[in-house]
Amino acid sequence: MMERILRVAKENVRIRAVYMNGSRVNPRVPKDIFQDYDIIYVVTETLSFLENPDWIRVFGDLLILQEPDRIDRFLGQDLDFSRCYGYLMLFSDGNRIDLHIQTKEATAAIYGTDSLTLPLLDKDGCLPQLPPPSDAGYHVKQPEKEGYDSCCNEFWWCLQNVAKGLWREELPYAKGMFEGPVRAMLDTMAAWQIGLRHDFNVSAGKLGKYFKKYLSPADWELYKKTYAGAERDAVWESVFAACRLFRSLAKEVGAYFQYVYPAREDENMTEYLLRVRALPPDAKEIF
Repeated sequence: MMERILRVAKENVRIRAVYMNGSRVNPRVPKDIFQDYDIIYVVTETLSFLENPDWIRVFGDLLILQEPDRIDRFLGQDLDFSRCYGYLMLFSDGNRIDLHIQTKEATAAIYGTDSLTLPLLDKDGCLPQLPPPSDAGYHVKQPEKEGYDSCCNEFWWCLQNVAKGLWREELPYAKGMFEGPVRAMLDTMAAWQIGLRHDFNVSAGKLGKYFKKYLSPADWELYKKTYAGAERDAVWESVFAACRLFRSLAKEVGAYFQYVYPAREDENMTEYLLRVRALPPDAKEIF
């Protein structure tokens, strides 16, 4: 596939340079069969490519194609297709290419802003020299006090919505709140703890995909318990597992940075959750 990507670029006079981003240029990521090819073609212009939508079939037999820029424009975003355009392609041999075509002008504005950038072909010398690719731009960043405080508050606040959704038997709402804002704060705190335990020299990965690697075995086991099925009691158990894990992580992060953990909010909301879980379906009062 890499040979094909480069051959297409070499043979097409409109393509003047090629570079790659993503996991395939990350020296710290294990290689496997599902890694995408994140490719950028630097082109003289984009419109002739867009006028011939079948040109991408040179890469193989497509199983499915997504054109995110076209979707985003339909949803109201003001996008200039004459500067850049993207194709997300999955082929019948299992390969996936996330391909963008962009002009030299568009390239000049962003080239090198991603620390995972590797030049592959440069016909005109238009790609400036860069240091070797690294994932430094993706490392967990140290939290500011305001960010830490906000994360703790959002976690405990949003759990009330999960609780009332479970009592009302509104499963989509309860699960949506739990897997949305609550998990986002849990994952943020988990990433901060991973960062401090590794000198903020690692990435937790998109959506926490490296949590298993970097969390302690005990924390990872507890994290897995925050996932549950659709049964009410199972969801409640996942909620309290999330509370235990968040409490442990946040106290460690807070102690490290000398930020005060909101113990009173924790205590108040834990009591609230326990009370709501015990409420009968016909309850007229919470307390």
